[in-house]
Amino acid sequence: MSYAKYYILSVLTVAAALMTNAQVSFEGNSKPVYVEGQSSNTGDMAVYVLYSAQGVSMKYTANNDPYDVSWQEIIINDLGERVYNEIDVDHNGNVTSLTPVRADRGYIIKEGDHSTYLWVIDYSKCRFQLNSVSVDPESDCGTAILHVDGSGPEIKYDGTKTLDREIKVTYTTLGWNSNETYWKEETVVENERFLKNSIAVPAPYCNTKFTVSGDKFLEFWHEGLSKTSEMYETKAINVETTAIQEERDNDNEQSIQGSGLGGSAPARITFTAYCTDAVTFKEWQVSDNQEFTNILMTFSQDEVEYTFEDTGTTYWRFYGANSDGSCEYISDTYTVNIGESVLVCPNIFSPGTTEDVNDVWKVSYKSIVEFHCWIYNRWGNLIKEFTDPSDGWDGTYRGKLVSGGVYFYVIRAKGSDGHEYKLSGDINILRYERREGTTIDNPDY
Repeated sequence: MSYAKYYILSVLTVAAALMTNAQVSFEGNSKPVYVEGQSSNTGDMAVYVLYSAQGVSMKYTANNDPYDVSWQEIIINDLGERVYNEIDVDHNGNVTSLTPVRADRGYIIKEGDHSTYLWVIDYSKCRFQLNSVSVDPESDCGTAILHVDGSGPEIKYDGTKTLDREIKVTYTTLGWNSNETYWKEETVVENERFLKNSIAVPAPYCNTKFTVSGDKFLEFWHEGLSKTSEMYETKAINVETTAIQEERDNDNEQSIQGSGLGGSAPARITFTAYCTDAVTFKEWQVSDNQEFTNILMTFSQDEVEYTFEDTGTTYWRFYGANSDGSCEYISDTYTVNIGESVLVCPNIFSPGTTEDVNDVWKVSYKSIVEFHCWIYNRWGNLIKEFTDPSDGWDGTYRGKLVSGGVYFYVIRAKGSDGHEYKLSGDINILRYERREGTTIDNPDY
């Protein structure tokens, strides 16, 4: 880089640094000035909020010659248009000042090619005030209406822009904790840009008091105000529901692919409703159609554990209401489909050979609600009896493997569709390598 270029760059850097030292300040104010935004040469406008403009002067400290500084004020006319007026200011060294400052208008302070844009607000003319807070007894299931006696109008600047006063409405409600499945008390804070005599907020799910507080300017000056309502008795309700089916890990039970709830009977499902405080009427409803025009059963409780043993489709939903029935809740519908029964008996297996490979005789089944199986040897001796279709015979009697050959089963069972099974047949045990002390060669078995 040449010396000339380096020198020009250095001068520009120093000039920029000096320009950033130019500043707007206020004197005669009793409280610190609240500043929002940032003024710049691009036209961005900072807003200076004065506790009171009475007896306050505004000063601009220039970087260089104060006589190179000019002031304009911005006034918004009745048509919402900007009107620019040149104004005279006092000069004292590198400081120019306007005494007293004229608030609720904007200013453009130019120094060379640099311009500072700002707006001055006299807060004393729009001071936040609070007298009382009450809740409209006619608040509905979704909204609580607060009536606020006080004042806190919109603070406008530069025509259509407004400052957010950050007036807070604080109350308690219940939030759903999905990980631990319960309603948890939590604090809600709603923000209002300015104070309205009626404020609508989401209705709480528990009894609570409403607190209105603010605004951010008074809080900045450590003079924030707060008013709290009487205890509000909620009428709003909410419910979360679950349907959890007991799992069975039976390798011989046939499933219904994509069936959702239900499948093979008997299916045990627990339906649970988690209700907020105001729910007093609780009812699980069961229907044979999705429109629930025909209610088959009802259960007046939060939790229902039900075992499905009949083939077919039923629909379940939860209905809840508050004490006067003005707020109601209807859950999503749970569809439970129980498939028709199936019972198939194998006739060959090979116990004592390869572990977990065809080494247990089991029926293949679906939706069997009653079951009884007897297994006999060829002399009619009972060597195995069981009543659970998921159970089976491992080819042993009194702890030892029986010898190969033909055995016989008799089964009496009933399906969820009412079908009764009376089955009997052969069980062929394939010959396998005999190991000392593991098989029974006694012909009595």
